[in-house]
Amino acid sequence: MKVAVIGASGYVGAELIGLLSAHDKISLEYLVVSENSSSADMTFSQLHPRYLGVCDLPLVCFSQAWFDSAIQNIDAVFFATPHEFSADWAQSFVDAGIKVFDLSGGFRLKDSQDYPTYYGFEHKHLTALSQAKYGLAEWESENIATTQLVAVPGCYPTASLLSLKPLTANQLHLENSLIVVNGISGVSGAGRKASLATSFYEVSLTPYNILQHRHQPEISQEAKAQVIFNPHLAPYKRGLMATVTLQLKSSVTKEQVDQAFEQAYKNHPLVRLTGSWPKIDNVAHTPFADLHWQVDAEKQVAVVSCAIDNLLKGAASQAVQCANISLGLPSEYSLLIQQNKGIN
Repeated sequence: MKVAVIGASGYVGAELIGLLSAHDKISLEYLVVSENSSSADMTFSQLHPRYLGVCDLPLVCFSQAWFDSAIQNIDAVFFATPHEFSADWAQSFVDAGIKVFDLSGGFRLKDSQDYPTYYGFEHKHLTALSQAKYGLAEWESENIATTQLVAVPGCYPTASLLSLKPLTANQLHLENSLIVVNGISGVSGAGRKASLATSFYEVSLTPYNILQHRHQPEISQEAKAQVIFNPHLAPYKRGLMATVTLQLKSSVTKEQVDQAFEQAYKNHPLVRLTGSWPKIDNVAHTPFADLHWQVDAEKQVAVVSCAIDNLLKGAASQAVQCANISLGLPSEYSLLIQQNKGIN
């Protein structure tokens, strides 16, 4: 598969390029930045020196002329761009027969009317939106394989849905009961652009965007259950934790909950069911999701925690999982090898 990465200068783009550079079934053809980017005409390894000798491709500016020439030479494109950019351009790539893996939020919500509220723009490409399939790799492999447009999940929804779906998909939760998701993320989730709000000197553990975060409708949509999502920003670089609390049906046992998680992830080596509560240090710089749960039989409550690296399992490595599925490969292909070699 010959690919381009658009949005190559950011944190997620850099992680994605590192993974793709080591993938023996994928060839990186173009690394693209925005038209006015200060990174234009640099090489990728000049911008991100840890990739010197790993990827030294030039960073080229996106333009209509670049699009017209590049579509002759690629099979797929990865967007690691602002949401509105991918929403505007994905249709053009799909129409040219190029598979799109969108790591932005441009196609995650199915209802176009939600975009002005949660993303601040009107979605103009409803055909592409109707074609897009959600890319939660462990749950949506058939859709990922067959669609031309994959909406790679957000980092908070990835951890939240890996926790929720074994319960909601098996209808073990009490219908219409309160489901609360508390999430904590490091500052890299805000992107590479400097901001006082994400400066280490300024950041303290704090909730933000309560009851209005853009990932709340995404989690609810894919869990097929309404959730209350409480995100928190923490003063560390990378990693994310989501803890879900929900009410179980009165007849549901701990054994049923255990079986639901074991069945869901027994063939998915990137999801690790741990014997104790997960730690961010155990997943940072890896493609893994670590999961643990506990059931209070008296209260009929389940609590599930999932830790991931927000830039990898929450973005770049999950995008590679989606590409692997599209190629007919195991979703973890190349990711475990790279982890064992310490490339991540």
